[in-house]
Amino acid sequence: MTAYDAIVLAGGAAKRLGGADKPGIRVGGRALLDRVLAACADASTTVVVGGRRPTARPVIWACEEPRGGGPLAALDAGVRQTTAERVLVLSADLPFLGPDTVGTLLAAAGEGQREGALCADQQGRDQPLVAVYRAEPLRRELALLAAEHGGLSGLPLRLLTHELDLARVEADPLASFDCDTWEDIASARARIREHGSVLDEWITAVKNELGIELDVDTGVLLDLARDAAHGVARPAAPLTTFLVGYAAAKASSEEGGDGATAVAEAVRKAAALALRWADENETQ
Repeated sequence: MTAYDAIVLAGGAAKRLGGADKPGIRVGGRALLDRVLAACADASTTVVVGGRRPTARPVIWACEEPRGGGPLAALDAGVRQTTAERVLVLSADLPFLGPDTVGTLLAAAGEGQREGALCADQQGRDQPLVAVYRAEPLRRELALLAAEHGGLSGLPLRLLTHELDLARVEADPLASFDCDTWEDIASARARIREHGSVLDEWITAVKNELGIELDVDTGVLLDLARDAAHGVARPAAPLTTFLVGYAAAKASSEEGGDGATAVAEAVRKAAALALRWADENETQ
């Protein structure tokens, strides 16, 4: 993937949330800010503009001048901490943003002589805080706006985007879903508990909590749990999956191998054992 830096805007008064600490509000057990940081985990440098707080991974902190000066002032504070040719700019309240959308934006921003790319929602509205900008024109326009208006405090983002040649990307409709109200928060919390996504959300949350960087084939693990439950006894399912994880971690540590490969091999052995066990029960 193209090298890039990331700026996450995590300030603002959150007036429609009654002044709550919006970046710290949890959706699916994870703070909104941490969910956004996970989407840009491969950024060379990540700058968060806003109040310091614990985060799931290291970041550089910055603050706009004056404090509470709005998105353009915050963006200017963030871009001063970056060095990459392309800069990903995100708000801190995007619970469903994923790496795929980041990759799509980076690819679109790299086409021709465009000065960046931003998401457009289903109604065709620009989302300038789900965007990739080329650093040189971004800095140029910020400087020109500051000179023209005597500063950036209180200026709307559209003054910036209207001056840049930007590609529009129609990404996943949820990618630009932001949480401005408690109703939005409730909707996001309900959506991640839907049948089609709840397992992926849970596994991601657990890996984040435990600091595990590992692709997990949930289908294979569920098949193993099913075989253990049906072929041995119901309590065998969680105990077996625990032992598989322990064995995989031990093998990976001792042999210096790939964690995902170690998991796959441990699952294979345990699944074969469960099937043999079930076969013996059926032949009795």
